[in-house]
Amino acid sequence: MGSKERRKLIEEILKNRPEPQKGQNLAREFGVTRQVIVKDIAILRASGVDIIATPEGYMISKENRQKIKRVIAVSHKPENIEDELTCIVSFGGTIENVIIEHPLYGEIRGMLMVKNLYDVQNFIEKSKKYKAEPLSALTKGVHLHTIEADNEEIMQRILNALKEKKYLISD
Repeated sequence: MGSKERRKLIEEILKNRPEPQKGQNLAREFGVTRQVIVKDIAILRASGVDIIATPEGYMISKENRQKIKRVIAVSHKPENIEDELTCIVSFGGTIENVIIEHPLYGEIRGMLMVKNLYDVQNFIEKSKKYKAEPLSALTKGVHLHTIEADNEEIMQRILNALKEKKYLISD
C-alpha cells in the first residue's frame, strides 16, 4: 500500500469511527510506525483536512451547522476544574478546548473535546496520574473555552450556571 492510499484510508477511518483514534493503533492497523502516522496526519492537515489531536487520539471535527459555539472567559482555582467541566457537560455542552494568553508565547491552546461526565472523569484522572498542571496555572486561573451547544437555550443555561458559580468572567 502506498502512502497516498494509506492517508486516504486514515481520513476515512477518522470520518467514520465515532471515537478518537490513537496514533499507535493506526500504526498497528497499517503496519507502520507511529511516526509515519504523525507524518500522514500532518500531510492530511496541510491538505485541508480538519483533524483534531485530542488526548484520546485523532479525530475529524463533525461540524453541525445547527450547533452554536461561544468562546467564554472563565477564572477559578485548579481544584474547581472538575466542577467547571461537569457544570458545562451536565447541561449538554461540549468543551472543545482551553486557551490562555501567555505573555511570551501569545495564545496557547489545548484540545479537550470533553462531551460527557465520563470525559470529565477521564480528564481529571489523567491530570492526577501525570501530575499535570493545567494551562490556567500560567495565568492565575484565567482562561478561555470554546463551548458548543445544540441551541441557544442550552448555551444560556451553561452560562447562567457558570455565572452563578462565579467562574464566568463578565463586565
